Amino acid sequence: MMKRLMLLACAAPFLAAPATAALPVGAKAPAITTTAALAGKSFNFSLADALKKGPVVLYFFPAAFTSGCTVEAHEFAEATDEFKKNGATVIGLTAGNAERIAEFSSVECRDKFAVGVASPTTIKGYDVALALKPGWTDRTSYVIAPDGKIVFVHSAMSPAGHVKGTMDAVKAWKAKH
Repeated sequence: MMKRLMLLACAAPFLAAPATAALPVGAKAPAITTTAALAGKSFNFSLADALKKGPVVLYFFPAAFTSGCTVEAHEFAEATDEFKKNGATVIGLTAGNAERIAEFSSVECRDKFAVGVASPTTIKGYDVALALKPGWTDRTSYVIAPDGKIVFVHSAMSPAGHVKGTMDAVKAWKAKH
C-alpha cells in the first residue's frame, strides 16, 4: 500500500503537468501521410486530402488501450457526429501501441473516427514527443483550417478539455467561414 502511495505521489506531478506544443495558432501544419484505421479497416491517411473536405481535428494521444487514451477516444467518438455536422474530420495519432490501431479504431473509437500511426517525423514536426517515454506521443489536440493553418491548440496530459476545446474552435471557425 505504501509503495502505491509513493508511486502515485511521484507520478502526480507528471499527470497534472501540461504537455508542450511547439506549433502556435497561426503556424502552418506539417504534412502528414500515414497508415490509419477506421472501423478496423486500414487505409492511407493524408492530411492534405482531409483538409480538402474542411477543418481537421488532429489529436495526439500517448498509447492505444491505456486508461486516459480510452476515455479520450470515447469522448471523441461521442462527439464525432457533431464534428461532422460542422464540417470537421477527426483523426487521432499515436506512436504507443501503434500495432493495435485497427483494433482500437473499432473497440474504443467505436467505429466513429480514424486513428493512425504518428511517425518520428510527425512527432518532431508537431513537437508532441512524450518526455517520459521517448518515441511516444503526448496528449495534444489541434484544429487545422482547410488552408493548413493551426487555429487551435490544447496540450495537456489529462484528456479533460480536449474534445470541448476542439469543438468550440471548429464551431468558431465555421461561424467565420
